[in-house]
Amino acid sequence: MPDTNLRTNVRRLDPYTSLIDLEGDVSGFAEPILMEAFTQACGEKTRTIILNFAGLDYMNSSGIGLLVTLLIRAQRQKQRLMACGLTDHYRQIFELTRLNEAIGIYAGEPEALAAVN
Repeated sequence: MPDTNLRTNVRRLDPYTSLIDLEGDVSGFAEPILMEAFTQACGEKTRTIILNFAGLDYMNSSGIGLLVTLLIRAQRQKQRLMACGLTDHYRQIFELTRLNEAIGIYAGEPEALAAVN
């Protein structure tokens, strides 16, 4: 299996909110890295996880599938999944796939944090 070109950084913003910075490519090859970041972001009190796509270079249909998997995991844990930093192209993909109906989309980190509070 080829190496993935995804790097993540998990930040705990407060006891109830975590943010995952994504840098690089979100494809099927990114699954182990993305799932590990999600696990790190989930704390006992975590209610909201924000995915920051500002560093995203590329995402394909397998990457969209991984986001659906994260959404299902979050919902099972009664957590809210949010996204910020999407380009217009990826915002359109979220709308076409109707992910925007389940994942709150915000322009940037400040707007997402304001929506959490």
